[in-house]
Amino acid sequence: MNQKQDFKPFIPADKVLPEFTVTSIVLGMILAVIFGGANAYLGLRVGMTVSASIPAAVISMGVIRVILKKDSILENNMVQTVGSAGESLAAGAIFTLPAIFMWAQEGLCDTPSYFTIAIISLCGGLLGVFFMVPLRTALIVEEHGVLPYPEGTACAEVLLAGEEGGDKSKLVFTGLGVAAVYKFIADGLKLFPSEVNFDIQNSTYTCGIGMDVLPALAGVGYICGLEISSYMFAGGVLSYLVLIPAISYFGGDSPSAIMDEAGKAIPFNKLDPGSIWSQYIRYIGAGAVAAGGILSLIKSLPTMVKTFGQAIKGFGKNVSGGERTAQDLSLKTVGIAVLVIALAIWLIPSIPVSPLGAIIIVVFGFFFATVSSRMVGLVGSSNNPVSGMAIASLIITTMLFKVSGNTGASGMIAAITVGTIICIVAAMAGDTSQDLKTGYIVGATPKKQQIGELIGAVVSAFAIGGVMYLLNAAWGFGSEAIPAPQASLMKLVVEGVMGGTLPWTLIIIGVFIAIAVEVIGIPVLAFAVGLYLPIHLSAPIFVGGLMKWYMEKKRSYDSEAQKKDCIEAGVLYCSGMIAGEGLVGILLAVFAVVGLNVDMSGIYGDSFMTTGNYVGIAAFIVLIATLCYACKKNKTK
Repeated sequence: MNQKQDFKPFIPADKVLPEFTVTSIVLGMILAVIFGGANAYLGLRVGMTVSASIPAAVISMGVIRVILKKDSILENNMVQTVGSAGESLAAGAIFTLPAIFMWAQEGLCDTPSYFTIAIISLCGGLLGVFFMVPLRTALIVEEHGVLPYPEGTACAEVLLAGEEGGDKSKLVFTGLGVAAVYKFIADGLKLFPSEVNFDIQNSTYTCGIGMDVLPALAGVGYICGLEISSYMFAGGVLSYLVLIPAISYFGGDSPSAIMDEAGKAIPFNKLDPGSIWSQYIRYIGAGAVAAGGILSLIKSLPTMVKTFGQAIKGFGKNVSGGERTAQDLSLKTVGIAVLVIALAIWLIPSIPVSPLGAIIIVVFGFFFATVSSRMVGLVGSSNNPVSGMAIASLIITTMLFKVSGNTGASGMIAAITVGTIICIVAAMAGDTSQDLKTGYIVGATPKKQQIGELIGAVVSAFAIGGVMYLLNAAWGFGSEAIPAPQASLMKLVVEGVMGGTLPWTLIIIGVFIAIAVEVIGIPVLAFAVGLYLPIHLSAPIFVGGLMKWYMEKKRSYDSEAQKKDCIEAGVLYCSGMIAGEGLVGILLAVFAVVGLNVDMSGIYGDSFMTTGNYVGIAAFIVLIATLCYACKKNKTK
């Protein structure tokens, strides 16, 4: 049976419903800004983002069906198409661009302007959408029934269950409100510390344990599930409870690289866990993450080469006329647009890219867009090795720049700029393909979706530029508040290739830890990210994963439908929590910039970090209880 020929979309091609409307575009633009900003904040804290398609679709149904009393599944689909662009563009930008800010902090260059950030993000976002257009028929239509596109299919199921959208949207807004209030009390009023920490430091054993008791981290863990969150936590356990004690013990009285106020080297066994992590462990973690990304890329290479060839065979089968559900932007439009963007990348003074860089962007961008679009169809957006693609493109680009004589700070900035655009291209192409899959199932007009993606990319680029500039001004990338883990890794990669001074022994140790983990069959990237990040981030993610496991395995249900409804309620509630914390995090950044801060930590006196720790744990338990209640209250009767 040919599944493609037998497939009939929910809305037939000969039926026309409201789709590309003022309501859908405006609401989609608002959600693109909200979820883009929230994911930028989340990614800069923990190095990962979450999909915004389903929450955007649910909110859309709540607004369009319940508030506006309209009934159009195609309008809802357009909202999630435009809205999800913010999350994808944010992922590509925050994984790379903060490296330039960190070099500016080190005095190697000037801080990039808002316009520079926005225009770089815009070029990558538009290219990602345009590169996907001629591949839609080959990947979405011709291989329907072969490529599952899990997120796109799941989003279509949510849209098809539209009569339930109003109730489900309440879950997203409830989670958003709860997380917003919680975040403001913790990090705004500082009524209790958002980071709970317990250090053990004596002559025989030095280690640390703790967690950031924040809603977004628990939400990420629930959405990812126990398997991924446990691998991350295992990496944190290795770094904080094995490697930190080992460095302290074996270092003993020997002088470390860390100096005291008098300029004297501090012995290893006198260092606190945080100092050991920042000066030693993070380089081991960087080596592990880099190796994990490259290993993931290598494992994907056979599939990449095969699928790239298959996609190219179907290149250009799209049409700009004919049936409504088969209409795409014309290849002429796409070709002209790509040429104009490539010239803009080269000619706009604020984008530090040479003609060679522009060529690299187009060639590698199209390759990785093709690969990304098919990879998300196989394994989903969450498992798409975008980081590995970014690392590979950065290594090759930096080497080419070095050979051509473009070295030093200017060469590194140019390499990161090229890597940023390619990273955004891959992320946006993957998101576009998922959205087009959703549209194919529900019967949307591809051309209108593609235009919607372009609008989402434009709005998100300028919003992300502002968010990144604001967060850097408030706390500085690479700080404890905004560690920017992925961008810090990309910075190390570029510096290493350019010949900068790096503790290669520590990085190589991390590489071989990653190889050992791969050999025993553990997903290396999740483990390596846990090794690289502070355990304070992986611990609450693990708690969220435990909650998902409890809902899936230990809780009793009357039926499978009840179980599915309960778990889905948790996902929607957690999506709201992530958005709520992200929005308040941005608000607090505004307060920090203008000097408006309220600190109530003084109510504990000198015992803040002791008493406050336990208050923070109690608050986090209450937060997890709200998640349980949300799942229980919204299960199928």
